[in-house]
Amino acid sequence: MTTSDAVVQPTEDATEERTLLRLYIAGQSPKSLRAIENLTVICEEHLAGKYEIEVIDLLEQPRLAKGDQIVAVPTLIRALPEPVRRIIGDLSDTDRVLVGLQLVGSDGPT
Repeated sequence: MTTSDAVVQPTEDATEERTLLRLYIAGQSPKSLRAIENLTVICEEHLAGKYEIEVIDLLEQPRLAKGDQIVAVPTLIRALPEPVRRIIGDLSDTDRVLVGLQLVGSDGPT
């Protein structure tokens, strides 16, 4: 998947808060592909219809790393809602991702 193939899910209701996620990857490495797959599954299960994912391949657009201060890939940035949140890795630890994105509290679902 390249930046032009970014996964986009429209919001069900324009008045509902949407979650904007940017996933920075480096090419089609196994770790990058796992991160895309893991993120898609998590979003479908926990944010169905209320999220947008932008996949940014830093091999194609390296200058974009500076804006979000990316030092490792894959890195997930939750841009909206604020505050901005950041998770590094292939997103295989679902519980860690849910807590990191503040979709659940550290002691379980909210």
